[in-house]
Amino acid sequence: MVQIHPTPVDTEEGEGNKNNKDIALAVAIPLVIAFLIISTICICFWKRRRRLAKEIPYLTDPEQITSVESILFDLSTLRDATANFSTENKLGEGGFGAVYKGILPDGREIAVKRLSTSSGQGIGELKKRISVGCKASTQKNLVRIFGVCLEEQEKMLVYEYVPNRSLDTILFDSIKREQLDWQRRYKIISGIARGLLYLHEDSQPKIIHRDLKASNILLDDDMNPKISDFGLARLFVGDQLGGTTRRVVGTFGYMAPEYALRGQYSAKSDIFSFGVLVLEILTGQKNSNFLETGLAKDLLSYTWQHWRKRTISEIIDPSLGDHWPRSEVLRCIHIGLLCVQEVPASRPSMSMVVLMLNSYSMSLQAPSKPAFL
Repeated sequence: MVQIHPTPVDTEEGEGNKNNKDIALAVAIPLVIAFLIISTICICFWKRRRRLAKEIPYLTDPEQITSVESILFDLSTLRDATANFSTENKLGEGGFGAVYKGILPDGREIAVKRLSTSSGQGIGELKKRISVGCKASTQKNLVRIFGVCLEEQEKMLVYEYVPNRSLDTILFDSIKREQLDWQRRYKIISGIARGLLYLHEDSQPKIIHRDLKASNILLDDDMNPKISDFGLARLFVGDQLGGTTRRVVGTFGYMAPEYALRGQYSAKSDIFSFGVLVLEILTGQKNSNFLETGLAKDLLSYTWQHWRKRTISEIIDPSLGDHWPRSEVLRCIHIGLLCVQEVPASRPSMSMVVLMLNSYSMSLQAPSKPAFL
């Protein structure tokens, strides 16, 4: 039998072909895997976009949908974070739904607002927060929003957790209010003013809150104020300054007269609410149930009476003791009264309020009789 041995050239060609196949496989397999991964991601993204379009039909701008995609939370994540929305983690409940404390896997503490299915206003809040692209969350005196959850008919907003809860739980508590010395109260007033300034003048679109009150001011570890709850907010673009509604919603005691009586709202109606807040912070009294004190029919009347008699020191929160600077407190009372003037045009803008709070050399015009007298 004759044996034919491969020549050196044949051997080299065979090995070369084998090496080429190995190289081709080494290149092709990762490409196929990458293609499958990218395809899966695209399919998931497409499905989420379809779900968003179904859940939030008023979002038609692709940029809005993309911004929502980046902050979507899985329902399972929020269930784990809140121990399945346990009673122990429940922080409170309002007209829009319940709020729960949670901890994310990365250690962040969150507050989850679980919107009730019957709350059209709650859905409205979700729409507004998405519409502004969460831009307001970049300002330190506004509560940050981390994202939303839209699964299994659930609609939830995920906010930063603010440990000291809302201002009203401290200010209107006879014991807890002692935590609020003058420096902290002044910081709260100034912080709320800066937050409103951002909403009214720096945000695009501009935002009118429409429900500014003590329970919507949250306080962090250092008692820095954060404006929350934009469920009743209105957004304005361009030169639009205000609007009118037949459905007046808000909180008694904080609503400006033109809004409560005629449904007219603008930045000046927010400024009225801010003025009420300032007077509440300085006196420790709640305007909405002031009649029960027997001192006057409302806090604005009471403050005005003492302003005219030059006896303002008699209405300052007794828990402050004697440890408050008279000139600073009187100036804040003065600013508060200017903000609650009956005619909207007589109220200062928020940029002017911030300037008045920070410039003691600036003279203030004399306030006239406030609204609701």
